[in-house]
Amino acid sequence: MIFIAVRFTVCSAERDNWLPAVEDFTLATRQEPGNVFFDWSYSVENPDQFVLLEAFASAEAGAAHVQSAHFAAAMETMADLVAEVPEIINVEVPGEGWSRMAEVQPRTG
Repeated sequence: MIFIAVRFTVCSAERDNWLPAVEDFTLATRQEPGNVFFDWSYSVENPDQFVLLEAFASAEAGAAHVQSAHFAAAMETMADLVAEVPEIINVEVPGEGWSRMAEVQPRTG
């Protein structure tokens, strides 16, 4: 599985526009056959920073994603909204998705 984490620091004036601007990209990516997950969050320490966690079933699925029309369109849109070059971690990991954390078990429920 290909696991990717990206931190996007957006221009402060564009903070509220970020998620709507990437919505079509998000929805299209989630429909890709090799997509495992594609999840946005934001930093609690820097309100201008959004974090994308994504995974693809294989290197081929990741390559197809990067070669898609919606990826190219999103990169064009993002270039107008970011304050700096995004930071990325892109690694191949064993598994097919999220695993369960053994150290924490719910006490209720």
